[in-house]
Amino acid sequence: MKRIVGTAPVPDSAERKRIGMKQTVLITGGSRGIGRACALRFAAAGSWRIVITSRNTDGSLFRAESALRALPDTEVLAVPGDIADEAFVTELFTRTDRAFGAPDCLINNAGVDSSGLLQETPTAEWDRVMNVNLRSAFFTMRAAIPLMLRRHQGSIVNVSSVWGVTGGSFESVYSASKGGLIALTRAMAKELAPSGIRVNAAAFGAIDTQMNDRLSAEEKEALAEEIPLGRMGTAEEAAELLYGLAVRHPYMTGQVVTLDGGWTV
Repeated sequence: MKRIVGTAPVPDSAERKRIGMKQTVLITGGSRGIGRACALRFAAAGSWRIVITSRNTDGSLFRAESALRALPDTEVLAVPGDIADEAFVTELFTRTDRAFGAPDCLINNAGVDSSGLLQETPTAEWDRVMNVNLRSAFFTMRAAIPLMLRRHQGSIVNVSSVWGVTGGSFESVYSASKGGLIALTRAMAKELAPSGIRVNAAAFGAIDTQMNDRLSAEEKEALAEEIPLGRMGTAEEAAELLYGLAVRHPYMTGQVVTLDGGWTV
């Protein structure tokens, strides 16, 4: 066990695993796509309590919750709300801590897309994308850090994009938000490493989720032809990377790992 000065001893991850205690993961944007697949991946590991959140405007959050509860020995908390709202994030972490204890892992997956010419982009659209893709990560990380410091350990994984690395034509606002998330990842990795908290990011390419439903079948086929592996990635493949970054590789922090089938090589 690790002991923090002035507090009772708190089990670290290795000790909790040894005595059969579950750990807690909080996944934003957990109702569908990569977020839902990530929650299912953590559930499959059998040693995690799972918190998922989304705005739940279509009931998808509670459908994801039901799917998780159907799995053996799975504890799940679904909290609907706007992750870009500061008051909601405070409530989310309070409820998580009360239900399951401090989160051991935070997966910042919530995100929205945007495309179009910058000169034609309304200010409201810029604000919408920045609020969901970047501001929300600021809120969740700020809330998670004090809780993780209780155990002097934790893992944060931010979901970025290849456009956050290279920039995407006609996706300047989205690219800026995801590039900002990468910069935040690297800065916080340096800041939190002495406290035993790791921060990494995944930069995904074209993943076949509902976010890409705006593309026609012909457009998806043309996109697949641009990718050396000849296809889009799956939500399950993305989830496997997120799980690995969160749980494995205890010496890895401050890294941005690309999963794009060779698209941006």
